[in-house]
Amino acid sequence: MVAETPEITVRDNIEAQVYDALIGDQVVGSIVYQRSGQRLVFSHTIVEPEFRGRGIGTVLVTKALDDVRSRGMTLTNYCEFVAEFIAAHPGYADLIDAEHPGHPRRRRARGAEGAQGS
Repeated sequence: MVAETPEITVRDNIEAQVYDALIGDQVVGSIVYQRSGQRLVFSHTIVEPEFRGRGIGTVLVTKALDDVRSRGMTLTNYCEFVAEFIAAHPGYADLIDAEHPGHPRRRRARGAEGAQGS
């Protein structure tokens, strides 16, 4: 039996410069960003380990990118998870800023020095 994920709410925490994914009042994931004029710069996406594999990252990225679009902004992306999402959902590719596209960080192979478990 697959456990159901409760409803996920996504909010833009402007002061902290993160999009937060919440289940109830608990933050279970975040996209960290910086604002640069009419452009957001995504640096990385985090989902708490005990909540991974439930689609929270996908909901978080979808709602964050929808918000970028609704604000008429562009995106500079340095997050590999977001890059993979956009590659799988090319309808979001137009959000990437042509002059400042960014580039996703590459995950290190397991066992590489300094690598963190996912």
